[in-house]
Amino acid sequence: MAAARRPVTGVAWAVLLLGLWLWGRDGVDGPGGSSAPTRGDIAAVGRPLDVELPPARDPLPGTPAPRRVALPELGVDAPVVPRGLDADGAVDPPPYEMPQTVGWYGSGTTPGAAGPALLVGHVDTETRPAVFYGLSAARPGQHVRVTRTDGSVAVFTIDDVRVVPREGFDARAVYGSRDPSRAELRLITCGGTFDREAGLYTANVVVSAYLTATE
Repeated sequence: MAAARRPVTGVAWAVLLLGLWLWGRDGVDGPGGSSAPTRGDIAAVGRPLDVELPPARDPLPGTPAPRRVALPELGVDAPVVPRGLDADGAVDPPPYEMPQTVGWYGSGTTPGAAGPALLVGHVDTETRPAVFYGLSAARPGQHVRVTRTDGSVAVFTIDDVRVVPREGFDARAVYGSRDPSRAELRLITCGGTFDREAGLYTANVVVSAYLTATE
């Protein structure tokens, strides 16, 4: 299937590959920029040997939706909006007019519940960085704070940072649960370089985290 083009801004949406995994569809779209990570494989960053990670906390009761997400070490503090599927059966990213907003796949896992919850964000627009531009700088041991609609804050600890090439993308390895007993989080944006001829980014940045505390 040919890649779709978007007129204002865009991202080679990794989460559209979730549609390939779940619904047997393919499709991505892209802008005219480039993002920070430029090389690597499915375990390009991983966890440094000297980083000790805390134990996982049990998943939280209830399913209040996420309202904001913050990565303090990266200076990210953004609103979260639920997203569904678009007309092609793929996960619909946040509107192009909202490049500083993060999208949550609302039909999937709620952050804090058992399983992997998906949060996606633009890496850039045609003219400036977007909400997840610095995501490739995330490192294991850093925190992701998700404020939920009931006022609770689910605190996740990053345990893995991957730059995953678009070619040979393994959706199950990226989106699947690492430990079914844990509440997990995936933060996803574009990576690699922007292939203007194909209209696509060459990779995706996938940050994985797991629930370690609540506030």
